[in-house]
Amino acid sequence: MRRVVLAGRGDLGEWRDAARAFAAAGILPEEIDWREKSAEADLSFQRDAMPPEPAATRKPMTVPPAFIELAETVLCHSDPARFSLLYRLLWRLQLDRQLLEAASDEDVVRVRLMAKNVRRDAHKMTAFVRFKEVGAEPEGRRKFIAWFEPDHHIVRRTAPFFQRRFTDMDWLIATPKGSAAWDGERLTMRDEPCEKPNLSDAADELWRTYYANIFNPARLKVKAMQAEMPKKYWKNLPEADLIPGLIASAESKVREMAAREATQSLPFHDRLQAAARNHPAEPEALAGTLEALSSEAAVCTRCPLHEKATQTVFGEGPDDAEVMFVGEQPGDQEDIAGRPFVGPAGRLLDQVIAEAGIDRSRLYVTNAVKHFKYEPRGKRRIHQKPNMGEVKHCRWWLDLEIKLVKPKLIVAMGATALAALTDAKQRLQDIRGQAMAIEGGRRLFVTVHPSYLLRIPDERLKAEELARFRDDMLKIQRLITATG
Repeated sequence: MRRVVLAGRGDLGEWRDAARAFAAAGILPEEIDWREKSAEADLSFQRDAMPPEPAATRKPMTVPPAFIELAETVLCHSDPARFSLLYRLLWRLQLDRQLLEAASDEDVVRVRLMAKNVRRDAHKMTAFVRFKEVGAEPEGRRKFIAWFEPDHHIVRRTAPFFQRRFTDMDWLIATPKGSAAWDGERLTMRDEPCEKPNLSDAADELWRTYYANIFNPARLKVKAMQAEMPKKYWKNLPEADLIPGLIASAESKVREMAAREATQSLPFHDRLQAAARNHPAEPEALAGTLEALSSEAAVCTRCPLHEKATQTVFGEGPDDAEVMFVGEQPGDQEDIAGRPFVGPAGRLLDQVIAEAGIDRSRLYVTNAVKHFKYEPRGKRRIHQKPNMGEVKHCRWWLDLEIKLVKPKLIVAMGATALAALTDAKQRLQDIRGQAMAIEGGRRLFVTVHPSYLLRIPDERLKAEELARFRDDMLKIQRLITATG
C-alpha cells in the first residue's frame, strides 16, 4: 500500500500531479492510501509513497474535459475520500469514456453530489458574507473584515467573486478553512485556519432595517426559507436576530394587510378613473348596438372579478363581422389598455393570422371573461384562470355580443372559450382543428389560445405547436373563403 498526503485545499494541480505519476506507473486505485494533510504531516509524498518510474509500455491516461471541471470542484469538498474516488474514476474512464453520463453509477452519483454541495456552499458564501468596517488607509481606502464558516474548502474558489465586486476597498475574509485578502492590487490566499473576530459596525443595523422591510409575511414558508438560509448561518448574520420575531408575528401581519387591502387602490385605478372623470362626455349610444352594450359592460358587477380589475375589456371589431374570435380573458396589458389582444399573445395571433391571409380588420375579437383575474406578486400581476362560475356569469355578455354581431363562424381559442360557447364535455384536443355546427346556424372552430404557445419551455415542442396553430389558421381562412 502506497500512502500519499495532500494539502487538500481545493488545489487541482497537487492532486493531478500525484494521480498522473501513479497512473503512469500503473498503480491501481486499491493500492494507494490517499490522506489529507494534518497539522504535523508533510506536504510532499512520504518517502515510501514515491511512485516508481513510469512504465515504458503504458500509454498516458486521458480524460474528457468534463472530468477536469468536475475534479476541480470535487477537490474543494471536505470528505477525505474525494482523492481516492477521483482516482478510481480516472481509471474507469479509460475503459468507459461515457462513464460520467451514467446516472445510476454509484461513483458518479457520489462525485456529482459532492460537486453540488461545493457549489451550494460557494453560493451561500457569496450570499451570507457580511463585511464589518475596521478603519481606512490614509489615502482613503476603507478596510473591512468578514467572518464566514464554510463546510468545504471554497475560499480560493469564491474569493475572485469578492475581488470583482469589492475592488474599491481593502478586505479580509477569515474562515476556519483559510482566508482571502484584497489590498487593491493583489489577492492573497492563506490556508491557515482563522479565529472568529469580535466585530460589529453601523451596517449591522442597516442590514436589520433592510431585512425587516423586505420580509413579506404573506409569502412566508418557513421550511423554504430555512432551505435558502440554513440556521447554521444565522449566528453570523446581523439580520437573523429578527427572524424568530418576524415568523411569530407573520400571521397577525397578514391579517393587517388583508384589512388594509380594501382601502388601497389597485394598480392604475386612480389614474384611469381620474382620466375618465376629465374626459368629455360622449353621446349616449343607441340601444341595441355594440357601443351601448360596451357601455353597460363597463360598469358590470355580476361577479367579484370587477373588484380587482382595472377596467372591463370588451370586444372590438366590425358589428357585422362574419368571423368572431373568442379567447379566455384579458391579460395584464389588455387590462391597462382596455382593449383585447394587445399583449404578447395578441401580437402572436396577429402575426399568424396575417401569415394565413386573414384580414384582421374584418374580425370581431373578444374574450369569454371581460375582467382580468390575477394574483399580485410584488409589482407583478400573475394571470389566474377563471373558474366556471366566473365564466358562466360573463356568458351573459358573450351571448349578447354574438346576438348583435351575428357571425357565421366563431373561433374558440382555448378550453375556457370552448366551455363558454358550448355545454359539451369534450376535451379541446379531441376536437381541435375541426369545424362543428352550433345553434343559430353557425359553425364553431376550436384551437388553442396563443398564450399557450408562449408558455411552452421546450423549443422543439414550441415549434411543433406553432406549426399546428398556423395550420389551424389556414383552415379558418379556407372556411372564411367557403362561406364568403
